[in-house]
Amino acid sequence: MEQQQATAPRPDGPGAGDGPAVFVGVDQAEAALVEHYPRLTRLAYLVLPPALGRNRRVLKAHSIVQRALPRQDSRAPLPLLPSQRRSGHPAPDPGYAYVRLRMLRSALAAERPRLRLPLARREVSVPALPPLLPRVWGLRLFPQAGGADELALDRTLSALSGPARAAYALRALEGLGDADVCAILEEAGAKDAPAALAEAAGAPPPAGSRDRSLLESAEFDPCSLQARPTDLMRRRRRTRAVPAAGAAVLVCGALLGLPGGGWGPDGAAAPPYAQNAAAQAALDPAKVTRAPAGAWRNATRRGLAAWPARGDRTHDRALLRRALAVWARPGPDVQVSATPGTAKGPAAGPPQLLYAGVVDRSAVVVLYDGLRVVRYAEPADDAGERSEGGPGAALDFARTDGADDASAPALVLNRADSNVRYLTAPWIDRADQTDLLKPAHAPQPLHLDDGTTGPVPSPAQAATCTAWQALRMDGHLFTDLGELLPARLTYGAPDRPGDPSGPPARTAWARTACHLGGLRGQGVRAVNSWEFARAPLPAGGGTAAWLCTRAETWRGPGSRTFAQVQPPAKAGQPYAPGTVVARSEGGPGCGPREPWVLAGVLWKAQGGRWWLVAAGSGQLTEISARGGVTGRAAGPMLAVPAAAGAQAELSGRLPDGARVSALR
Repeated sequence: MEQQQATAPRPDGPGAGDGPAVFVGVDQAEAALVEHYPRLTRLAYLVLPPALGRNRRVLKAHSIVQRALPRQDSRAPLPLLPSQRRSGHPAPDPGYAYVRLRMLRSALAAERPRLRLPLARREVSVPALPPLLPRVWGLRLFPQAGGADELALDRTLSALSGPARAAYALRALEGLGDADVCAILEEAGAKDAPAALAEAAGAPPPAGSRDRSLLESAEFDPCSLQARPTDLMRRRRRTRAVPAAGAAVLVCGALLGLPGGGWGPDGAAAPPYAQNAAAQAALDPAKVTRAPAGAWRNATRRGLAAWPARGDRTHDRALLRRALAVWARPGPDVQVSATPGTAKGPAAGPPQLLYAGVVDRSAVVVLYDGLRVVRYAEPADDAGERSEGGPGAALDFARTDGADDASAPALVLNRADSNVRYLTAPWIDRADQTDLLKPAHAPQPLHLDDGTTGPVPSPAQAATCTAWQALRMDGHLFTDLGELLPARLTYGAPDRPGDPSGPPARTAWARTACHLGGLRGQGVRAVNSWEFARAPLPAGGGTAAWLCTRAETWRGPGSRTFAQVQPPAKAGQPYAPGTVVARSEGGPGCGPREPWVLAGVLWKAQGGRWWLVAAGSGQLTEISARGGVTGRAAGPMLAVPAAAGAQAELSGRLPDGARVSALR
């Protein structure tokens, strides 16, 4: 084979010789490795088996070159050095020759992996396994593509054995003579160095370039790389599968480590995954707290903590155990609901029992942990015993921040057949049922049995708004909005709301109640309605009432406000619902912090003419409109002719000059 001399500087020249061993220090070897790292990795890349693939060969080449650095000083044999110094080339470097030899040993061993058996004092061949390290996740690295000559040379080298590729590279890249190549191959562990040299000499080289070796092209440079992604879909599937498998292993390990026994049958509860002192205390029915029967009489604040435990199954430990277990870890068949902003986690310690009994063929347990009310229900037969099987259990959560006698005088026990039953506070000795849509009708008294009311039609479950039932307890008015706690209804200015007792308040709520359907399931604590203006409509349209209704939540944020105009009632429809003209979520408008409001609507008079009609609360000294309709009026009323579909931006002014935007 014709020798091709490289033009790049080499650490040594061709040739080898015999002589005494040469001392090579670790520092000297490191300096040689760092200085000649690109050439060493190119040599390793060429010698490594092509079956590894270009990506693995690149990573493996860098790995074996870096591991070629010795751990301690060594006495290198003289045959590693060139036998003579060629003119124009640097003096022989023992450090480079020693590192190159260690690299060649590792590269040749990669083609025939062997396992050393210390006890038998011999080595055995092992099948080549995919290496675990090094590995670059998500990328494939390979040298830059060359031309046709480089591709032909790569195919030629692929057909050679490992020692033959090493001989070819040492001759073409390092410029070593045949004697030096044979000596280095024998020292690196090649079994038949002359045969490898002959095989390399018989490989037909491509034409290449006359002034440089093809082996020095970018095609064989593992330090100048291109990067491409791996199989993205397969990697995504594996990324999803690995955490799931790890979680499954952890859960199985935790379950295998749990002691036997436990708390007994837990009904619909899922298998336990952890137990500690606090969790066990919260699961123990014997540790459930109970308030004394008369504690509410001397309580500083008559809240839920002063309620005694009531019901005919307060001492049924099996029922309490199931309720506590399902609370801690509800199974897949349990129907769980929670008002917005309510945590669904287990209790921090033993909760307080408020009720345990059978209501409408359901065994119900109501618990309180100081922040939340939790209702557990499961099917029960006529005798009040637990039905067979786990499905059918339900778990409901509701926040009760700062609940007192005025905000929480009753809790929902059960819903069945569009009716709801309540558990009233121990100080409630009378409850009346009233239809908000019929303010002239007298309230109907409700039967109370140990604080449990009879069935009350629930407006939260009604498909149409033909009636809206409410409860009057302890002088306050409450209605069901589909949650565990009924919402209190008030009437009056935001800074001084009161109970709707007079005819104006009852009439306002009769024309507002049907709009409460949009507040179901929002964790509403109280709803206040306020007539902030009453003004005549243009063109003899009569006097309209303007109302602002604001719903406050137990969690604080999440309030909802809407403004409505109630025009004069038509004949035969004295309590027709008003028209909502603006809605808002959040913000302090129409509330205690900002007890003012501004709203407007396009109104069509009987003659067919359109008007922009706006009204504000009494604090406003001026209202102005701009945009599709322009106009200004002193005071809290504005009426301006407008075109159908026109849009305008309303603003008002307070006595201190501050601007107020319309409710949106």
